[in-house]
Amino acid sequence: MAELVVASNRGPLSFRLDNGEPVAAGTGGGLAGTLRPLLAGTGAIWVAASMTEADRLAVQRGLMVGDGIRIVPVALDHECYRMAYDVVANSTLWFAYHHLFDLPRRPRFDRHWHEAWRAYRQLNAAFAETVAKVAPRGAAVLVQDYHLSLTGRMLAQRRPDLRTVHFLHVPFPPPEYARVLPDAVLTELLDGMAGFGACGFHTRRWEAAFRRCYEDPDATVSRGVPINGEAAAFGAPRTFVSPLGPTPDALLETARSPEARAAGQRLSAEVGSRRLIVRVDRMEVSKNLLRGFWAFEELLDRYPRWREQVVFVALAYPSRASLAEYIGYRSEVEHAVARINETWGTPNWTPIIFDVADDHPRSVAAMSRYDVLLVNPVRDGLNMVAKEGPILNETDGAVVLSFEAGAFEELAPAVIAVNPFDVTQTAEALRLALEMDPGERKRRAHRLRQLVQARTASDWLADQLAAASEAPR
Repeated sequence: MAELVVASNRGPLSFRLDNGEPVAAGTGGGLAGTLRPLLAGTGAIWVAASMTEADRLAVQRGLMVGDGIRIVPVALDHECYRMAYDVVANSTLWFAYHHLFDLPRRPRFDRHWHEAWRAYRQLNAAFAETVAKVAPRGAAVLVQDYHLSLTGRMLAQRRPDLRTVHFLHVPFPPPEYARVLPDAVLTELLDGMAGFGACGFHTRRWEAAFRRCYEDPDATVSRGVPINGEAAAFGAPRTFVSPLGPTPDALLETARSPEARAAGQRLSAEVGSRRLIVRVDRMEVSKNLLRGFWAFEELLDRYPRWREQVVFVALAYPSRASLAEYIGYRSEVEHAVARINETWGTPNWTPIIFDVADDHPRSVAAMSRYDVLLVNPVRDGLNMVAKEGPILNETDGAVVLSFEAGAFEELAPAVIAVNPFDVTQTAEALRLALEMDPGERKRRAHRLRQLVQARTASDWLADQLAAASEAPR
């Protein structure tokens, strides 16, 4: 591990400002929260962006250290980072990879966007320069996610001795949708990823789409689109599939914590003996919250027996709150919840309990007692909630899962599958889950736990290290 370098946009520590001073804010969820305990005490190097003013101050004060991990910050000009992160990574690549564009109107690749693309290239170059400086000779370098897809070619040019792996935590679009991106941009992305020794994905489906972008006769790379004036000439890198698993011990420890127990007691007081539908998400356009609420309303409309007998607890913590698309989406979601509660609620029953606070103990408490867990993303690289729920649940709850979630590839035998765009089908799936025979619920819940526990986060890390060991020096 001492010869391991991890590179990611978000690092293992974050800070917030308190009276102008940087104060540790802990590790967020997602990738950083998964990797940090796996690397603690190993002496591994972690290269990450200084994302906020608080992070940058923490670097200056020497506070960016912890857990036996050598944290190396990458600091960029604030405006350059904003354009790379907000305009390209979050508003373009995320939307392209998740099929979210409103194509008659968006995207708009004008001169301002191309300026942002240059900032994205600059961000990747800064990471490549930093990794090249700090990586031991022959080190394994695990570059995480779509923020840093250009670094493969850059590292191959700077440090050909390194064994590099790129892991994509998002879906990858087939060439038919990838071609929404400007030709030269898509070619540069594919060339950047071809520079890695290997690229990993959560599912065979995303891997296949990625390879098609290199192999399809109509793909951009096959048309010889130049990169920065030079002819493109490269093939697909070696690929592998490695679904990320949960960390059951950490989840169950949180479930036993005083904070989670207190949150569970408050939830029981709110819900009483009613059945419980739960969703735990970010306030993210790809998560499909609106259709979930519309499906719940259709359930109440078509099946009156469930009125006042079921509560939908929707926990959606904030995400990318400064982006216009997300501001508008949150407004739509809040309006839908208010309308449904006003239409169907009674003095003794609020159909939807909706909370946008970032409250992990409450999320864990809700997953511990759901009767139905709804996970219906439009498109998702994996979706860890679909795996964490069965680990935590104590009530033989059923899982309604979109077949557009990456986790569906593993969990299909034991979930109730839905097309995320079909509101009526989702409403029927909720009804089926609520009315399922107790024996069948128990059988499915047991099978789900078996499927989820078949892989852990350690397995996922081991697969990347194995891919790095096979990568050409």
